[in-house]
This record gives sequence, structure tokens and C-alpha cells, in this order.
Amino acid sequence: MDNLKGLTIKKFSEGLRDKEFSATEVTKSLFDYIDSKDKEIKAFLSLHKDDALARAGEVDAALASGEKLSSLAGVPIAIKDNMLIEGSIATGGSKILKDYKSSYDATVIAKLKENKAVFLGKTNLYEFAMGSSTENSAFQITRNPHDVSRVPGGSSGGSAAAVASDMAVAALGSDTGGSIREPASFCGVVGMKPTYGAVSRYGLMAMASSLDQIGPFGKTVEDAAILFKAIAGYDSKDATSFQTDYGDELTNPSLADIKNLTVGIPEEYFVEGLDKEVGEAIDKVIAEIKNLGLKVKPVSLPHTKYALSVYYIIMPAEVSTNLSRLDGIRYGTREAAKNLTDLYYEDKGAGFGPEVKRRIILGTFVLSAGYYEAYYAKAQKVRRLIKEDFENVFKSGVDVILTPVAPTPAFKIGEKTDNPLHMYLSDIFTIPLNLAGLPGISIPVKGRGAKLPIGFQLIGRPWREADILGLGQIYERA
Repeated sequence: MDNLKGLTIKKFSEGLRDKEFSATEVTKSLFDYIDSKDKEIKAFLSLHKDDALARAGEVDAALASGEKLSSLAGVPIAIKDNMLIEGSIATGGSKILKDYKSSYDATVIAKLKENKAVFLGKTNLYEFAMGSSTENSAFQITRNPHDVSRVPGGSSGGSAAAVASDMAVAALGSDTGGSIREPASFCGVVGMKPTYGAVSRYGLMAMASSLDQIGPFGKTVEDAAILFKAIAGYDSKDATSFQTDYGDELTNPSLADIKNLTVGIPEEYFVEGLDKEVGEAIDKVIAEIKNLGLKVKPVSLPHTKYALSVYYIIMPAEVSTNLSRLDGIRYGTREAAKNLTDLYYEDKGAGFGPEVKRRIILGTFVLSAGYYEAYYAKAQKVRRLIKEDFENVFKSGVDVILTPVAPTPAFKIGEKTDNPLHMYLSDIFTIPLNLAGLPGISIPVKGRGAKLPIGFQLIGRPWREADILGLGQIYERA
């Protein structure tokens, strides 16, 4: 079929029910397209062709029999390769897990299977989700569909690139410090990090457990809302998950309700180092938000300047703990060794890339005797102050906060690989949300034409994804 370009969840669902096409036809067409397009983009690490076609066939049969289906039935979705699908390889973008086969489904996968979604395959990522460009995967470099000389962002770069290049209708990613929102901004798609606890992390490879959250990529805000609603909810297998009732307001926002929202603009996010083009794009969005009738006011988040430092203490500490399980015995490459100590050295030395090693070393240091109080404990106290900044802004009558997503548009491949600090600065506007556990969404700025995409970020109150999704849908349709 020829109408894959711009195919959204809503368009797919309507076309399927109107018999414009079958789920099998779309799935076959996508795999044909991936065969040619992904040679250039390299978004996928593995394809699940047989399984996907079988699931698509089941959807077509169910539809023919008159079964009532969800809006996700038959929708071809790409999955970041740090989420488990039973029976499939899950690498986390690392050599150390290149042969690991999942023995169970992640909860988000189980929920999507209940909705009869189709899984095209697993997408590339920065090794163990530890980076902002998807250059340091152990397997390949993913490229930005808008300019293949540039990065797609990270760590969920494969998922964002798959959606942006129409190789998938939607996708799942994970966000620890901006890993959904930054690639969404760079690739010109919608990406949302839900409230911490809104989506189960069971079956997600843990990077930093107090920060990680699974979220959707879509071509529209409405698609992101549909996918989020399907994967959200309490899970007894994840003690950090909560049950929250997300009603129809996620996908059917009321303009009258949205107009009652007050949008805060934090002065700390418009500082030296913000690319002029990004600043102008965000100013354009603010003007359009005002034209929609919303009240806009300046706010202050004074501890924002400490967020990056706090993150790069807390996150590596949790990384060093979580990755200790990859010991070459239960998980790992199982390198040949004379004794247990050598096994650890050989397995981790051969299996982990340089960025993963850097973060494990840093995390182990900040947790070590004599340094725990000076670094880790102090970082947790400042994290509390960052969270209180947001709480104070929301108490002041602000409902949504609007900021840039990244300081620049997508940068060139290789531009920042030699300077980790420059790479870390790419997440300066996204990290505070993870520290505070808040929901955030990246939405493409309209009217960019052939220019590189730029996203703007909407930040909501805890459990108020409806506000940011609603405002995003109103902005898209205006």
C-alpha cells in the first residue's frame, strides 16, 4: 500500500474498520519499507516478521467475525530493546546481552498484547539507555530521518527514528533523564514521559530505578494519549506503580477546560547557551498559546541549575547497583576465565562499552565509604529542593509549565562523542522532571518546513497527563 506516510493510530484504526486495508496488508507493506529504508536509518536491531504477521492475521480474523476491537488492534508498534518480549532477544544495546532471550513479557507488552497490537521489532538505543544520541549502541549508529548526518537523540533514538521515518505507526521508549523527549524533539515526533509510577516498569531493564519510566512515541499528541492510556495503571509486580483513572479527557480534551489552564514560563530555562533558533521557536509557541486564550505568566525554579549535577550523582549510583547483576553467571557473555574474579573482569570488560563503564565507576565512587554523605546523600537533599520548586510553582496557580526540550536542534554525528560533559548538557532541560517524578511531553513546533525539527516541552502536575496531552492536542489542531 502507498499511504504509509503519516499513518497514525487513529487513521489506521479508522481505515481498518472501513476496510480500506487489512492489518496484514499494512504490516507487510511496513516490513517491505523497513527492508529498504532502514539500511540508511538503522532504527531496528531486530525484526519480528513472522510473529507480527501472525498477530495481524488474528486481528483481521477477529474483525471479520464481528469482534469489537480496541483502537490499538493491529497497530504496528516498535519497541525499544530494553523491554522484554517473551521468546525474543533483548540486548539493551549492549554486547553483554547480545544472546539474552526474554523468558517473560514486560507488563507494557502484556497490556499491548491484550489490545492486539502488532510488534514490528526491537529498536536501537544508546547502550543500556545511557546517552543522548544513540551513537554508543554496541551494534550500530541510528541516524536522524530529517538529516542522516545528524543524531536522532537518545537514548530512545531508534524508536523516535522509526516513527519519524514512517517505519512504525507508534513506538515505546523509556525516559530516565530525557530519553523519550529529546529524541522526539530531534526527530519531529511526539514523545511523553508519564508521571513516575503511572506505567509499570516490570520487564524494563533497570538503569536508574527511581528515575526510569516507560512512555509513548506518536506522530500526533492524540496517538501518544491513546498509547499511554493502554499501558498505564497499577501492576502488582511493580511496587512503585499506582492506579490512576485516566478517563476520556486524555483523548478528547475540552477547549473550554484547556482555556482555563495557566501556563508558567520558567526564567531559568531561557539562559545563555540556548540556541537562538530554539529560543525563537519557543517564543513562537508561547505566542500561539496566548492566542488560544490561555493565561501565561513567568515563574521561577531556582534550583534548576543544580539538576544536572544531582542527576549525575544519583543516576550513576543506581546504575552501578542495577548492572551488578550482569556478572557472567546469571546474565552476560560468560567469557572464559580461570576463576570467579577473572570471570567478572573478562565478562564486564568485554561486554560493557566506555559510557557504561564510566557511569558504573562514578556510581561506585559516590556510594563508597567516605563519599556517600558528601555526594549521594547531599544530592538526594538537593533533589528534594528541586521537587519543592515545582510544587511551589503549581501551588501558585500554574497548571502547566512550558520550556524548551533541548538547548539545540539535532547535532552532527560525532560532534559530542569526545566530550561526555557536552553530551550530558543535552539533557539540561529534561532531567529536572525525572528528579521530581513529573509528567512531561515533547511536541514539535509547527511551521518549521524543511528546517530541523524543534520540540517544546509541557510539564504537568503529578497524574495530570490530561493537562499536557489536552493542551498539546489543542495546539496541534489550532
